[in-house]
Amino acid sequence: MTTETQAATPSEPTSLCEPCQGIQRNWRGAPGHAELQQGNHRKELRGNVQVTITGYFCDRCGTHWHYTNDKTNQRAGWSVVVD
Repeated sequence: MTTETQAATPSEPTSLCEPCQGIQRNWRGAPGHAELQQGNHRKELRGNVQVTITGYFCDRCGTHWHYTNDKTNQRAGWSVVVD
């Protein structure tokens, strides 16, 4: 039995709070957490499909998130914004 661990990349924040660590990334429909504040949203064309991307900011740890709503891609969803 192997244990899969995710190492933080150098450009990714390493100080995610516990609620942010619990967000399931890259899975459409996965919930965020209560301390995320919604920001701006925009629409983008991905191939022939228009998707909505909404920005969020965590009040606890300051992490910036994007939620991509693409009903044709189950692997869309939460991602950390890397500056």
